[in-house]
Amino acid sequence: MLDVTPVRAFSDNYIWVIQGTVSPARVAIVDPGDAGPVFAHLEKTGEELAAILVTHHHRDHCGGVTDLKARYDVPVIGPAAEEIPLRTQAVRGGDHVVLDGLGLRFDVLDIPGHTRGHIAFYGHRTLFCGDTLFSAGCGRLFEGTPAQMSHSLAVLSNLPAETRIYCGHEYTASNLRFALAVEPGNARTQRYADESRVTLAEGRPTLPSTLALEIAVNPFLRCDAETVRQAASQHLGRAVEDPVEVFATIRRWKDEFR
Repeated sequence: MLDVTPVRAFSDNYIWVIQGTVSPARVAIVDPGDAGPVFAHLEKTGEELAAILVTHHHRDHCGGVTDLKARYDVPVIGPAAEEIPLRTQAVRGGDHVVLDGLGLRFDVLDIPGHTRGHIAFYGHRTLFCGDTLFSAGCGRLFEGTPAQMSHSLAVLSNLPAETRIYCGHEYTASNLRFALAVEPGNARTQRYADESRVTLAEGRPTLPSTLALEIAVNPFLRCDAETVRQAASQHLGRAVEDPVEVFATIRRWKDEFR
């Protein structure tokens, strides 16, 4: 299992710091939207930045790359289909990222939907999925289609159940409110909502989640469940059977949900 530390940025972003397995003092970071919190973390811990991984082009995930590269001559690895500042290695689904000096290896997964070229990094039973999959939710469709996002979530849901999920934002509480609107009878979702309230009240992140938990509580991974189909049908006012249409319906519902 990787040793991963959250660094908070902006109002609800997480920048993930991954300690190397060869030398814990050398680290990779995921989605540095802001360089300042990373500089502060490195100064506090004495860790050495060795690599930057980027899941997609939104500024709150890559806006700190330029300042970090100005101080650290490290590789910047990001999606081939998007413009990433100072990227040194362009990757796409099926590629492998090997960071020999850190003892880290990740498979690259194509997961478009939130953006057209969004990728994830999977390795060491750990997933860094940016803004595609959130705990109890998923990203908005800014550039992709419901079919693309539905397929991307299916790809992620086929990973091992014990996979630890590190996403880009602390959205768990609001996502769970919506998940309970879709499936008010889901006891595991209600228990997770109760647990998350305690976690957040104690000032701790709700992440990482696990894929097993997400499959149990996340309505966007449950579009083939009868309870979710019924909720989508009721919201739309007609019967909905196709899982992609179910996904599209609850995604639009979530966009309007308060």
